[in-house]
Amino acid sequence: MSFEPVCGPGSRALILGSWPSPKSWQAGFYYGHPANRFWPLLAGLTGEAVPAHDDIEGKKALILRHGLALWDVLADCTIEGASDASIRDAVPEDIGLLLARAPIRAVFCNGAAAHRLYAKYMQPVSGIEAVRLPSTSPANAAWSMEKLRRAWGAALGPWLRGEENTEK
Repeated sequence: MSFEPVCGPGSRALILGSWPSPKSWQAGFYYGHPANRFWPLLAGLTGEAVPAHDDIEGKKALILRHGLALWDVLADCTIEGASDASIRDAVPEDIGLLLARAPIRAVFCNGAAAHRLYAKYMQPVSGIEAVRLPSTSPANAAWSMEKLRRAWGAALGPWLRGEENTEK
């Protein structure tokens, strides 16, 4: 099983990864590889300090303070190391359970694999079209932190500022 979702009654936007990396399993929480840019990126977008590497409660609080939720698409799979391309025997999480717990109105996928898996397994249940964002993984070296900040900021910015389009 994957990590429990981070969500609350104020979570309006869901950020999804595919499956935890070996370093995340070792750290016991999402985006646990020290070179993954997720936490520094999110902190920068929210104007907050980057939580310490081992501060799981601080990371959860950062997500929840800004109306976000965090989870992975898969509950289980067969994978080689951290290679999303090697994922087999995919078992999706039950997004219906999450949607019953939080008023999610938008979904953002951290990388192509998360987006592809979400579209296949979760979107038919949620009915919410996901936004594919560039991966924060250190393997995505083609994307500098500044490019990530611009792409993620354009997509998540309105949600972080409470300006999301409620007409959807």
